[in-house]
Amino acid sequence: MSAGTDLLVDAFGRVREAVLEVVDGLSADELSTRPDGRGNSIGWLVWHLTRIQDDHVAGAAGTEQIWTADGWCAGFGLPFAPEDTGYGHTRKDVAAVRGLSAPLLTVYHEAVHDNTVRYVSGLAAKDFDRVVDRGWTPPVTLGVRLVSVIADDLQHAGQAAYVRGLLGR
Repeated sequence: MSAGTDLLVDAFGRVREAVLEVVDGLSADELSTRPDGRGNSIGWLVWHLTRIQDDHVAGAAGTEQIWTADGWCAGFGLPFAPEDTGYGHTRKDVAAVRGLSAPLLTVYHEAVHDNTVRYVSGLAAKDFDRVVDRGWTPPVTLGVRLVSVIADDLQHAGQAAYVRGLLGR
């Protein structure tokens, strides 16, 4: 592995640690609690950040998402299309993410994390400059996409930690 891949593996590991810590020991009711009855729940935040990582890494790698390939979509039983990542969800959509368990969220996140680490570990320095999305100006390179996923995931993990701090107040 190169210094770049080592840094990415470390960063995705930090996302993993944050996810495991934030859901540890929470009940399904706690995972679906929404600040002021309108905010994003821990369950939704962790599901969403994991879906984004799964979607974006699979897209960059040219593989099927763990969500559909390994049957997680059916296992979660959410009322969304298989390709849904939570991007653009309304309050009503967030409210539909209920009844999830901490182990379910954790095991799905672990599967996505392991897939991400396998993919990132096989990258060479030259791979980071490959354009993976021409829908933006400038076009998005693989390096930028992976850093973007890490940033988004860590922001949502921080939001989930904040919501956890509100529980029981």
